[in-house]
Amino acid sequence: MDLNVAHVSKISTELGKDQRNVAAVVALLDEGATVPFLARYRKEVSGNMDEVAITAVRDRVEELRAMDARREAILKSLEERKLLTEELKKKIEEAETLTKLEDIYLPFRPKRRTRAIIAREKGLEPLAQLLLAQGADDPFAAAKAYINAEKGVASEDEALAGARDIIAEQASEDAVARAAMRQLYFDKGIFISKVIEGKENDGAKFKDYFDWKEPVSKTPSHRLLAMRRGEKEEFLTLRVEVPEDEAIAILERIFVKGGGLCSAQVKEALADGFKRLLSLSMETETRLETKKKADIEAIGVFATNLREILMASPLGHKNVLALDPGFRTGCKTVCLDSNGKLLHHDVIFPHQSEGQIERSAQLVMALCQKFKVEVIAIGNGTAGRETEEFVRGLKLPGVTVVMVNESGASVYSASEAARDEFPNEDVTVRGAVSIGRRLMDPLAELVKIDPKSIGVGQYQHDVDQTALKKSLDDVVVSCVNNVGVDVNTASKELLSYVSGLGSVLAKNIVEYRNQNGSFKTRSELKKVTRLGPKAFEQAAGFLRIPDGKNPLDASAVHPERYSLVEQMAKDIGCHVADLLKDASTRTKIDISKYVTDEVGLPTLKDIMNELSKPGRDPRQKFEAFQFAEISKIEDVQPGMKVPGIVTNVTNFGAFVDIGVHQDGLVHISELSDNYVTDPASVVKTQQRVMVTVLDVDLPRRRIALSMKSNPVIGTRESRNAARAERPHDGGRRDGGRPQGGGPRRDAPQPVNNAMAEAFKAMLAGKKR
Repeated sequence: MDLNVAHVSKISTELGKDQRNVAAVVALLDEGATVPFLARYRKEVSGNMDEVAITAVRDRVEELRAMDARREAILKSLEERKLLTEELKKKIEEAETLTKLEDIYLPFRPKRRTRAIIAREKGLEPLAQLLLAQGADDPFAAAKAYINAEKGVASEDEALAGARDIIAEQASEDAVARAAMRQLYFDKGIFISKVIEGKENDGAKFKDYFDWKEPVSKTPSHRLLAMRRGEKEEFLTLRVEVPEDEAIAILERIFVKGGGLCSAQVKEALADGFKRLLSLSMETETRLETKKKADIEAIGVFATNLREILMASPLGHKNVLALDPGFRTGCKTVCLDSNGKLLHHDVIFPHQSEGQIERSAQLVMALCQKFKVEVIAIGNGTAGRETEEFVRGLKLPGVTVVMVNESGASVYSASEAARDEFPNEDVTVRGAVSIGRRLMDPLAELVKIDPKSIGVGQYQHDVDQTALKKSLDDVVVSCVNNVGVDVNTASKELLSYVSGLGSVLAKNIVEYRNQNGSFKTRSELKKVTRLGPKAFEQAAGFLRIPDGKNPLDASAVHPERYSLVEQMAKDIGCHVADLLKDASTRTKIDISKYVTDEVGLPTLKDIMNELSKPGRDPRQKFEAFQFAEISKIEDVQPGMKVPGIVTNVTNFGAFVDIGVHQDGLVHISELSDNYVTDPASVVKTQQRVMVTVLDVDLPRRRIALSMKSNPVIGTRESRNAARAERPHDGGRRDGGRPQGGGPRRDAPQPVNNAMAEAFKAMLAGKKR
């Protein structure tokens, strides 16, 4: 696309970036470069912009181009209808925002027949302009000239009424008036939510908004989205209102010029125009703009949480036994090798009869021995904690037991990706495999499902789905390329997120690998069908080949810089492999000698860092976590201090899994001893925290928690804070499925205490 200098200048000013760098980034994006590639391998060109800045450039240039397209469409429409004047064209071309552009176009936009259009058809436009000029002494005398029975104007009153209709519409479409009214709605507008009569009982989850008023300027995104959902589900009505007298006074200051009889007619028209036209238009616009803002905030929260989930510490290459827990239908059990390959699957019933418990114990021990199991992964859904207790009771030597967040496992098990991978296995086997693999490598496994199914969002089903998908895809792409991908083991789903590839090339890479064996060098990628020079340039640096012919193929050094590294090695009299192995050898390199017009110090420093730790994984080292010895919400008591894992961070607090199937809420007021404005500044998804139980509401299955050093237990303030801010889909996993509140694939059964005691006795070698 042609580079628009005005766009570059505007973006440069808005983002505080050099125009040359912005222009270069836009040009490269237009040529097909990706954000991760530019951030990693084109630092000199971009002025060392990071992914956030490059994404901002990309999104802003898209907005400006979309506005230009709208501007052209408006000009074309006006020209075709012979309404375009030089003055109007100038205004349209100078409009800097889409709102301003639409305000200018509004009076000329084709519309249905309105009262003003009908009045104009009756020839009352001149009278309306006469009144608006407010120069005549007697509007009734002026109106006599417009009485025309054939046109339907029978009296002075009818003529004046028609003229007022024209003035009302003209005022409601005036750009200055709309700008002033827009400001009033955002400054002094009030959201008013009320329950629809007769829906009080059915809409109990929206009880907080049955009679709710809150300023537009102060309504947080989660409350606005909650009220809008209540309206959508037909439990609530939602309005935006402003002081009517103040709104009309603003219009009068713009249009009324005196105190005569014509001015009185104008005032009457303005009051009618506000009530009948402008108030509705501004309410709609306010709702749209606040919804857009709420969407941006909610999507931002989702994206931040998703990044933490995807970048969670991987277990790595270990032999894993994975359990998908269940009461009635048993626990699906799978054994995976260190690369995640399915070796065996079975079912155990550790929560039923004594005989079944004993057989389950023997089977698990036998499988661990046969497949040299190093880690047991247990899904944290229904029966998760009970299954963990059973497994830990076996006291398997050298085996680590880990609870795994299974959000989205059921989504994956029924997906096309799962069917392609395991065409001969049922959904229960696929789900258990997913639980085991997401412990081994969360990123590699979670890319196989829709990010929305991971369940770390806030009203994700209510926000703009196109914007949500774009943002979440950006996060996945960023994470995948930041970590890097082993081209010889990666799934096609994981490969599809690599810079420059996509689903078609990812599939072709897997097919080539299946037909020809493992890739030996990065250059061999060029043999893949349809993988041309551009795709190779974008993707090669993010694809790893461990133990390949060229040691640099296992690193993030881009092939375009191999010759540079080889020159470095040659200059100090060693081989490239020596640079990777020996730190003292690397110290002999003076990188300033290799600076050129194309390669600057930022790239050279990246290369040196990569040579010191080739192909390093930026994720933190895995550490096992163990919950407290409580397994159900009935065990939780106020005052308890228990460990937990943050599962979701929202604008009003954080949800924490303490191991009882129902996440507790740490309200924003309980996150710290200090005042907190943004929960994300205190906690992150997957963070391990110590929390204090403030209150347990068993009927509503809600737990109020605190991270303060000395919280006040069980106060009304803390309970009300937790309940008032809780979203209606919060505290859930697996895309909204309530934990502990309903079955996933089987219904929970009561734990038989006698059986549990018998099992403990059996493990201890005692007689019952």
